[in-house]
Amino acid sequence: MDSPRTAALVGTTGGAGTTRLCLEVGAALAVDGRDVLVLDADYDAQGLARHVDDDLPVDATALLTDPETDLADATRDYPLDAPGRLALVPSHAPFVRVAAAKTADAAAELECALADALTAFDHVLVDTPPVASNPAVAAVTAAHRVALVFPGTPRGTDATARARGRLADVAADADLLVATRTTEDAAPPDADRVIPDAPDAPVAGGGALSLAAGRVAESLFDVDLALDESTSRFDSLRAKLS
Repeated sequence: MDSPRTAALVGTTGGAGTTRLCLEVGAALAVDGRDVLVLDADYDAQGLARHVDDDLPVDATALLTDPETDLADATRDYPLDAPGRLALVPSHAPFVRVAAAKTADAAAELECALADALTAFDHVLVDTPPVASNPAVAAVTAAHRVALVFPGTPRGTDATARARGRLADVAADADLLVATRTTEDAAPPDADRVIPDAPDAPVAGGGALSLAAGRVAESLFDVDLALDESTSRFDSLRAKLS
């Protein structure tokens, strides 16, 4: 297979921080000069919409249910001072359209949306809910890589075990296990990557959170972002902006 370019980041339980991780991973890649799109497939939570200032007359659900909708119509740029681009396709829709976007036919359009996005972006991240709906199944089967994102707690570990079983049911697998809101010392032993808790830190603000997200980006897409592991700052990436 060619180098992976799409990844589904799956929250195994509510509150895992999947949306924030999508933004941080996308920012790490954008700081490295890559163009990245984050596509929202979690139509119930609609968390990505909170990171967009303007109105969303066209959103992710419309992209999958309205054949007249173009990807560019649903895309909003995230304000990031970086050589690359970080763009978002949030979901922000009433219940009727959310329900329509969860049908099997609409979910089938997700693979087409990913292929379309790769003509304009280097990487696509899918903010994915637990694997219990058509959009989630479409995301994990269409993306090149799958990461399970879970809080580094017993509850998160239990949810991740269930998620791995559901992935197997749809002939998919987890390429990366990411424990959030914990530390390297306290994280579950099967976690491949650990994301510290930093709820008040700005996206791409540097520090341990940005550095850890950069490591996730490297693992998902087989890239080298020249991360400086000798410091808690994101110095090696952020220096490219100076």
